[in-house]
Amino acid sequence: MNHLNIEVPIIAAVNGPALIHAELAVLCDIVLAAEDAEFQDAPHFPNGIVPGDGVHVIWPLLLGPNRGRYFLLTGQKLSAREALNLGVVNEILPTEQLIARAWELARQIIQRPPLTVRYARVAITQQLKQLMLENLGYGLALEGLGAGQSWPGATIDKK
Repeated sequence: MNHLNIEVPIIAAVNGPALIHAELAVLCDIVLAAEDAEFQDAPHFPNGIVPGDGVHVIWPLLLGPNRGRYFLLTGQKLSAREALNLGVVNEILPTEQLIARAWELARQIIQRPPLTVRYARVAITQQLKQLMLENLGYGLALEGLGAGQSWPGATIDKK
């Protein structure tokens, strides 16, 4: 929610694998990705953890209900190209051009009137905030209830 409460547009520049909490990057208003970027929700369901900490809201919203559920339940990894084709990212760039492009877009945005910039962000995140308020607490409760259970084949990675 703190991420969504920021009242100015946020630009993500994903310069490599985003495998844990990739939703933080894709929650941004503009998402740029390096050619080698990847997106995944690796820590949750594939490791026996309920994906209830917001990923259950974000990924089905971005990918569509069926693709989002598939993504979360299988631990699917999306390449930058797949993420672009699915509408998760806005642009793919060579790594060396990524930050320059992010700054270029930031400079373009700040050319607008300040209140327009702020109120645009507030307006375009309102629906997402509402979804998070409605679903985050319940998801976290389910994640907590499912934590610590033992299941056949469970292993602990001590790395």
